[in-house]
Amino acid sequence: MDLDAYVAEHRGEWRRLEVLSRRRKPTAAEADEMVLLYQRVATHLSVVRSRTPDPALVAELSRLVLSARAAITGAQPVDWARLPRFFVHDLPLAIYQARRWWISAAVCFLLVAAAVATWVINDPTLPQALGMSEADIESLVEHDFEAYYSEYFAPNFGLLVWTNNAWIAAQSLVAGVLLLPVAYVLWQNALSIGATAGLMIANGRADVFFGLIAPHGLLELTAIFVAAGIGLRVGWSWVVPGPVLTRGQSLAAAARQGITGAVGLVGVLAVAGLLEAFVTPSILPVLVRDAIGVLVWTAFLVYVFVLGRRAERAEAPDQSLPVAFKAR
Repeated sequence: MDLDAYVAEHRGEWRRLEVLSRRRKPTAAEADEMVLLYQRVATHLSVVRSRTPDPALVAELSRLVLSARAAITGAQPVDWARLPRFFVHDLPLAIYQARRWWISAAVCFLLVAAAVATWVINDPTLPQALGMSEADIESLVEHDFEAYYSEYFAPNFGLLVWTNNAWIAAQSLVAGVLLLPVAYVLWQNALSIGATAGLMIANGRADVFFGLIAPHGLLELTAIFVAAGIGLRVGWSWVVPGPVLTRGQSLAAAARQGITGAVGLVGVLAVAGLLEAFVTPSILPVLVRDAIGVLVWTAFLVYVFVLGRRAERAEAPDQSLPVAFKAR
């Protein structure tokens, strides 16, 4: 098929459909014409996809068909009745079914961080070799680490933390398709946390480090691990799609569930941000602050594993991902 000739032949219909789909109140005749053109352009899209799948043209026609469909069917009302199902079924299921990935990510992260911290503790010359002066180390240990949690106005700090953590989680989710970038993001953060922990412990400030990290860090890091695990699961879905789905179908199925997890993590990271802004720097005793962090973290894990397992058992075979995919 001559693509240029095909485009020249049907470009007028495409432009007319675009004009009609933008009208807020089309007449009866225009509505009939829009339906007819919608059917034709959908056929054109199918022809282009099957014979000469030019990416730019496919994207243009797909956008046009979706816009026309929305104009024909009208805006769909928000289904508020589905909101409870999202929180008690869809979200915990999405996180639970990726548990092997994010638990593995957490174990690898903690092992790297612990190894770096041990190295820093046992080799006092390492920080200098990495470019840190004695003044830098003293400033971090005696002031900067602790002051970080109280130098900003709490609401502003909470928003800053939420934005930063959401960005890290988004990087992990989006980069999951390529697998290796997720490992790089986790590696960089593990090195940073491990080095800081090593410096604080080596200088007798372990109580300050863990006292400030625990209230928010348990939930915050778990959310990052979940984002990384979901991203890795999405990436692995096209590497090993299984015997049932094509690579594209497997990737689409995993990505749809990954989006559900991503939406839920926005709320989880918001809670972690509130803990970091209001609980971590508070005047409460260290044990109370740490207990609050452990309690919130435990509640999240119970939510995921109890409701997630229940949702997985309730899933009918035709509603869930293929067994070959779920087993990974």
